[in-house]
Amino acid sequence: MKILVINCGSSSLKYQLLDMDNEALLAKGLCERIGIGGHLSHKPQNGKPVFDEDVPMPTHTEAIAAVLDKLTSAEYGVVADMSEIGAVGHRVVHGGEKFSASVVIDDEVMAGIAECNPLAPLHNPANITGIEACKAVMGDVPQVAVFDTAFHQTMPGKAFMYAIPYEYYADLKVRRYGFHGTSHRYVSKRAAELLGRPIEELKLISCHMGNGSSICAIDGGRSVDTSMGFTPIAGLPMGTRCGDIDVSILEYLAQNTGKDIAELTNILNKKSGVLGVSGVSSDFRDLDTAAGEGNDRAALALDIFHYSVAKTTPPR
Repeated sequence: MKILVINCGSSSLKYQLLDMDNEALLAKGLCERIGIGGHLSHKPQNGKPVFDEDVPMPTHTEAIAAVLDKLTSAEYGVVADMSEIGAVGHRVVHGGEKFSASVVIDDEVMAGIAECNPLAPLHNPANITGIEACKAVMGDVPQVAVFDTAFHQTMPGKAFMYAIPYEYYADLKVRRYGFHGTSHRYVSKRAAELLGRPIEELKLISCHMGNGSSICAIDGGRSVDTSMGFTPIAGLPMGTRCGDIDVSILEYLAQNTGKDIAELTNILNKKSGVLGVSGVSSDFRDLDTAAGEGNDRAALALDIFHYSVAKTTPPR
């Protein structure tokens, strides 16, 4: 069986096509800078040429279309058509408390993912776009959702509870969920392999760095704490997200800018982080270039990020 694995991030889309009969990689690729240009790197593993060019990608819909086009194209493709693919796996960021494991996607699951959109506004809509685009092309091919929040369901109450009235958790499920769980799970297992030790014996700190960034404390292969919180906006400052701030800032900004909570939340999600500080870009490569050219705000944005990572990962 051939399985297509899709990982839609806030500004990127990674994919691999695998032949599970022999666990062979058939093709892999990466869509980058979605929403700020667009670039596709498609690498077939059958000797056909690599495609590595800018492609307009204003949204994830165009990114998905570009991926499917290259997988099936005569020049760059590895399958004759999408009917050769037996299943699709989707990385989905937020499953709330509803999803603690991977599930086959049906209408009820899609509704559950959509219910979590307010908790992950940069990601769950992108995940849904990927699912719907694949369903439109591939019909009844089974699709599976793998949730980033599932790995962190092992956190104890002292780590996932906020010190707010308990009924907000009991009635509204306000709690720390954590994200990037598939990444933290893999990194911790791979670290144990490289160290040649059982993961059950290890206490690890894993770092997921990128446009979205998080840090996780892992004890014996189980997540026990993580930097992200109720939504992916919490924790470290990121590409466009502010990270941890004093919540009173929202009220202060509302009073002094006339913006409502929805507008301010959008700003904190999409116009803050290193983009907001630097005024240059949410891409760390652009910031490195700008800082090297003497841009003080780009250098400050990098310093803030580096300091936050160091502060969250104390020395031994």
